[in-house]
Amino acid sequence: MLSDKVGRKKVIYAGLVLFAIGSFVAGAAHDITILTIGRTIQGAGAISAAITALLADLTREENRTKAMAMIGMSIGTTFAVSLVLGPLLAQYIGVNGIFDLTGVLSLMALVGVWLLIPNPAVSRFHSDTEANTARLLTVLKNRELSRLNYGIFALHASQMAMFVTIPFALIKTAGLDKSHHWEVYLPVVTIGFLLMVPAIIYGEKKAKLKQVFVGAVALMAAAQLGMALALDSFWLIVIWLALYFIAFNILEATLPSLISKIAPPDAKGTAIGVYNTAQSFGLFLGAAAGGWLYTHYGPTGVFGFTSLLMLSWLLMSLTMAPPSAVRSVMYQIGESWQGNAQTLSQDLTTIRGVTEAIVVLEDRVAYLKVAQRGWDEEAVKQLIQETF
Repeated sequence: MLSDKVGRKKVIYAGLVLFAIGSFVAGAAHDITILTIGRTIQGAGAISAAITALLADLTREENRTKAMAMIGMSIGTTFAVSLVLGPLLAQYIGVNGIFDLTGVLSLMALVGVWLLIPNPAVSRFHSDTEANTARLLTVLKNRELSRLNYGIFALHASQMAMFVTIPFALIKTAGLDKSHHWEVYLPVVTIGFLLMVPAIIYGEKKAKLKQVFVGAVALMAAAQLGMALALDSFWLIVIWLALYFIAFNILEATLPSLISKIAPPDAKGTAIGVYNTAQSFGLFLGAAAGGWLYTHYGPTGVFGFTSLLMLSWLLMSLTMAPPSAVRSVMYQIGESWQGNAQTLSQDLTTIRGVTEAIVVLEDRVAYLKVAQRGWDEEAVKQLIQETF
């Protein structure tokens, strides 16, 4: 909201500076109190919403979904790469050095935003990428979206709790020094990425997204149960991790797609905002609960907790309604148009293949959900052209 008023880049600069300060504070820490302060300052620099809004300002509506997907892919890739590089870097520069490195990277990112990313000609609110408080209640009441929000919460709570525990298991069970953990992570992460692609393609092209999604949740539950019951063998750990990353990558890719398909066309940004908030709560709770459970109940307590999360999510996902085979499209309606938005919305829904249509005058955009194949795009363009 602040970026709507003062500009996207100013908020992004401030966030990156805060993140850099927090990184250097954490890098200089020699006790848990200073480390916690540094991490808190880092967290205060969160700017993903402002980045998304800047992306919306700089892209055309028809290209925005692809641009968002590219950002999502970069985040997923970074997570995977960090699992491999983290232990290697720690061996040479230590954990404090890694914090200092994140500070340097943050300042480099600031320079990149300044020099490489163009300034938007106009910054305005975008319903498809930004949260609209007027639509918040609608999103929160949607049962299908609530299932997905619980899912991303459970997925990331399990992730954080799990990676509190797995490094200790690799040291204790396999006698594998931290500097060599990448030798386990690299192959299982790679397998997860390679198997994710055909699963997503099959789900989207064959309209079997629910089956792929539920199968991935079941696979994740199996991996967590396996870790709860049998974590006393190096090769069992490798097998459970491989199953985990296959399921994790599929779920990370399908959840945003499901949110987009289910959310009302003019509330997609709000739905994504709630989704991201649920994810953040999951990251927090998983890390806190994982540490506490490991201290008091060991690995069995941690993976008992993550198994319960996954099994409850599996029960929810089994009863979810299959998502419609639709995609979102947007069209400009012209700055000078002063017609009746409700009438145009109704007229658009009468066109073959258009399942939902909402015209938002403030955005000067018609948001549509259309069938993935066979919708009458020319008729939509013609009707909208007539309104100019």
